[in-house]
Amino acid sequence: MKAAKIWASVSAIALIMSAGAALAGSYEKTATGIVVKPDTGTAKEVRLEVMSDSIIHVLATDDPARQQMPSLMTVATPGGDFTVSETKKDVTLKAAKASAVVSLETGLVTFYNADGKPVLTESAASITPVTIEGQPYVATHAQFNRGTTEGLYGLGQHQNAQMDMNGEDVLLSQHNMDVAVPFVMSDQNYGLLWDNNSITRWGNPTPYALFSRDLKLAAEDGKPGLTAKYYVDGKLVLTRNESDIRYQYLSDVAANWPSDPALSKEATAGKKVLVVWDGTMTSDISGVHKMQMYSSDYADLTIDGKKILSVWRQGWNPWYHNFEQDFTQGKPVKFHLEWQPSGGMIAITHNNPQSAADQHSLQFTSEAGTGLNYYFIASDSMDGVIGGYRHLTGQAPLMPKWAYGFWQSRQRYETQDQLLGVLKTYRDMQIPIDNMVQDWFYWPEDQWGSHTFDPVRFPDPQKMVDEVHKEHAHIMISIWGKFYANTDNYKAFEKKGYMWTKNVEEGQRDWVGKGYLNSHYSPYNQEARDMYYKQLHDTLVVKGFDAWWMDNTEPDVRSNTSPAEFAALITPTQMGPGAIVHNPYALMNTKAMYDGLKKDQPDTRQFILTRSGFAGVQRNAAAVWSGDTVGRWNNLYDQIAAGVNFSMSGIPNWTHDIGGYAQETRFQGTDVGGLQENRSAGGTGTAEDLKEWRELNQRWFQFGAFSPLFRSHGEGVKREIFIIAPEGSEMRENMIWYDKLRYRLMPYIYATASDTYHNSGTIMRGLVMDFRDPKVKDIKDEYLFGHAFLVAPVSEYKATSRSVYLPAGADWYDFYTGERVNGGQTITANAPLSQMPLYVKAGSVVPMGPVTQYVDEKPDAPLTFTIYTGADGAFSLYEDDGVTNGYTRGEFSRIPLSYNDKTGELTIGARTGSYKGMIADRTFRVRFITPGASTSGNLDAFDKEVAYSGAAVTVRK
Repeated sequence: MKAAKIWASVSAIALIMSAGAALAGSYEKTATGIVVKPDTGTAKEVRLEVMSDSIIHVLATDDPARQQMPSLMTVATPGGDFTVSETKKDVTLKAAKASAVVSLETGLVTFYNADGKPVLTESAASITPVTIEGQPYVATHAQFNRGTTEGLYGLGQHQNAQMDMNGEDVLLSQHNMDVAVPFVMSDQNYGLLWDNNSITRWGNPTPYALFSRDLKLAAEDGKPGLTAKYYVDGKLVLTRNESDIRYQYLSDVAANWPSDPALSKEATAGKKVLVVWDGTMTSDISGVHKMQMYSSDYADLTIDGKKILSVWRQGWNPWYHNFEQDFTQGKPVKFHLEWQPSGGMIAITHNNPQSAADQHSLQFTSEAGTGLNYYFIASDSMDGVIGGYRHLTGQAPLMPKWAYGFWQSRQRYETQDQLLGVLKTYRDMQIPIDNMVQDWFYWPEDQWGSHTFDPVRFPDPQKMVDEVHKEHAHIMISIWGKFYANTDNYKAFEKKGYMWTKNVEEGQRDWVGKGYLNSHYSPYNQEARDMYYKQLHDTLVVKGFDAWWMDNTEPDVRSNTSPAEFAALITPTQMGPGAIVHNPYALMNTKAMYDGLKKDQPDTRQFILTRSGFAGVQRNAAAVWSGDTVGRWNNLYDQIAAGVNFSMSGIPNWTHDIGGYAQETRFQGTDVGGLQENRSAGGTGTAEDLKEWRELNQRWFQFGAFSPLFRSHGEGVKREIFIIAPEGSEMRENMIWYDKLRYRLMPYIYATASDTYHNSGTIMRGLVMDFRDPKVKDIKDEYLFGHAFLVAPVSEYKATSRSVYLPAGADWYDFYTGERVNGGQTITANAPLSQMPLYVKAGSVVPMGPVTQYVDEKPDAPLTFTIYTGADGAFSLYEDDGVTNGYTRGEFSRIPLSYNDKTGELTIGARTGSYKGMIADRTFRVRFITPGASTSGNLDAFDKEVAYSGAAVTVRK
């Protein structure tokens, strides 16, 4: 067990007993902190450790003898000077920049920042014994800051347009599109990292359940439940009363779908099925109730005559849609739901309201673990809080520079010739691109998990990799933790006891071809992870692939299972029952790959893309994408808050499928290649549908150009720029323009990315990180790209303008017109289809380069420093070789840029540092943006040009 997880033995230190009253509890000082034994509460010991000058670790346990699970998310060891003082009622552990006061009676803790201000007060904590697969564990809950008005951010990636998490309920349970990271950050400059691997709830500690648990449902005939009517091709087939809507999981569908032969799968094939539920809901509790519709396929929810939701998701990938409903005690509310199932699922879940003070508090509730375990992080900025998170969970390595170029992907390139042909077309058309992606199913049909290529479709994979490299591009390949039972790799894991075999034992087959028995390996010890890497090394790593797409890392062992069913599928693990490690699979799976690559390629930067994540995943050179989203405007909107909060969870590299992964059949033509095997396509769209589809993709592409990673991917309709956008169209011209803009901004983007390693920085920033303006706390559809750019994506069809709030504390330049606008106001921003509203903060110094076909095509090209006048500003131009780990050894250069608005002078400071291949003599150009001067109008324009050899130079406006 790591030293960070071993509490100092009290037998080795002096015991200091409290001098307080007999009922005031006691404490002991340890080598790293204190151990408190409170008089009351479920915690028999509350152990505090100083992890650094500003971080304190708390572990409360109901049984001091209980062996604690080693932390998977943290890697830090205790350290830092501290003092201990006491009163009759409490004991204080004080580090240089944080302190904790523990009640000797209750064991509850209050945390203080460096200024001595209380910022986090624990109001309740509980540890409840639970038995899982016959073994003793504990469920835990803690609540802090009841009735708080602070802004709270992070918790991972959640696709319900949630920005400020104060007052929100979030289920922290990995899913295709939902990434659980149990870390929250306050706009009061502190953070809380909750160290638990099981299903966890943020907010209301009571689990959501089918709405009949809390509400009285009445059908049209007045009897309990809802009236359900089943139609086939418009003809009513069945009417019945149902106690609830119980189609949340596949097992629910199997158990509850009507047995009427007219509604069988065979009878309804190729026909339109419609289910309509009607009735009323009544609550005994007045107030605003939180509810969710969990659904896939088309669903329209109307309550009291008002359309609440109109949504679509692909049938095999349902998810929650949050809404709220006001109830008056005893007053019925009309309920009407229409659902068009075509393989999908649906349910309505509900929770009774909490008190206002409880709703607006910090609450974590976990289902299983060995103790109540968390870390308090204090700082003077939100960036500093993220720095504390990375101190605990591991620093994010700097990604290779090419990772910030354009990625072209598709589900899927069926042959190596297809992939190479797409890359060649990009190069022939001079559309900038750095990365190609080979998605799944490159293997023979019955060999998933073999990591081999189908020799017919991929006759020479080594040549494919080499040809990509000859085109100055890189290639990423999809790899999984899934294995067919007939493969040698499955059998090797099974022999060692590292394969979850229940799915195979139950005869579950996937959707490919005739269907194949399959399951996933368990990555929860080093030997299993080493086996996984070696299998990949011997077949794929040796071929020189540049990046690794680790798909399905929740993992989705069997789609659409209940939590209890899933726990049974992933047990046992090397750490115990599956339920206690519900969430960290992606952390351990990416670790397997990253650790192996570091040994084999010690000086090569790595890039891993994973569909799921967990606290600490950033240390494995892992980026995360938002899963199998859908091509709908509401899902585009949801991506914005999802990405911003994920970034504020401490994981800096995030991306999404431009255009959404899946699309409705109305958006498909007759040629939809790349749909997953045995999943039907449509081609039902009209000319207006095609127009909407193209506009959606154009708007999503604009958003992608200002995301941390710029990546086009999806199934069905091909996403290559030269395919999705017709030749000669304004759409193609605009997509290429934003692609080229991304490459022009590469000096700015790469310097910003370098801060993720050197300064624990964040690329996609919530407005609240840079502005103390209370109006920005819950803006869900704007963000900062670095410190200079305010990005306001358009997520409404046919919109030509949108409302944009410009934060107080700065003036802002319209990137397109040059209009300078005072902050602290909401404006109507012009947004023709060719423009995503983009504003630059006055005082920004933005380095730009020329258009290149790949990121390192012209390392000696002149750079233009674009100065947005009206305020002082600064920027650090960072450069390194872009591909090795030399940056960790100090092999990089910095050139400080400082603008004095009063004098109109830009000082290009003396260069510090160097690296192999550095261009010593440079040409720098300076452009001064003043009110009315468009940046985008002429991106090659400049006002002054200077030669630079490393010594400081001053340029006057």
